Amino acid sequence: MAGRPRGVDDAVILRAAVEVIGRVGPAKLTLAAVADEVGLVPGTLVQRFGSKRGLLLALAEQAARDAETLHERVRAGQSEQQDGQAGRESPLAVLRAFVRRSWSPMSTPEQYANHLAFLCMDLTDPEFHTHALAVHEANGRVIAMLLGEAVADGLLRKETDTEALAGSLQAVIAGAGLCWALDRRGTLAERLERELDGALAPHLG
Repeated sequence: MAGRPRGVDDAVILRAAVEVIGRVGPAKLTLAAVADEVGLVPGTLVQRFGSKRGLLLALAEQAARDAETLHERVRAGQSEQQDGQAGRESPLAVLRAFVRRSWSPMSTPEQYANHLAFLCMDLTDPEFHTHALAVHEANGRVIAMLLGEAVADGLLRKETDTEALAGSLQAVIAGAGLCWALDRRGTLAERLERELDGALAPHLG
């Protein structure tokens, strides 16, 4: 696009938007604040996204795309101790890291609250809901896939219904975030991993 400053692509701007939402929430987000975050002028964001709504929709679309590939990036960069598997990463270690990474923008209760406000927008606006549902479904597929790998590796019982367990884990993960934001015990990453491990425990091979 003519006039687009070199060196600042849309992905950088969208990451900056995530940071700004974490600080002030979607209602108080402005194009000026996001532009300032990356050293641009607001007019550049208007040129690229058209409006604040356009920027937020682009962010929602990017989140849906990222959800399909995040587990691959997590697996590639995963350095956790393997769960008794030699030569490749344990799928349960990848699952834990995937969950932590998915929630990493919400490391404080304030950030959680501000991103929850974005979810409320997702639930009430049809365009945003489409992308939020895509993220939810992509996460479910990734979790089920990793659980299937864990069954194949003997880490989970062979009779485990991975589709049903994936749905249960998504509910546990969402609830863990809300409970943590309320009682504020430990870090969100610690709470997520503890609740995830608790839900997996009855299914371990």
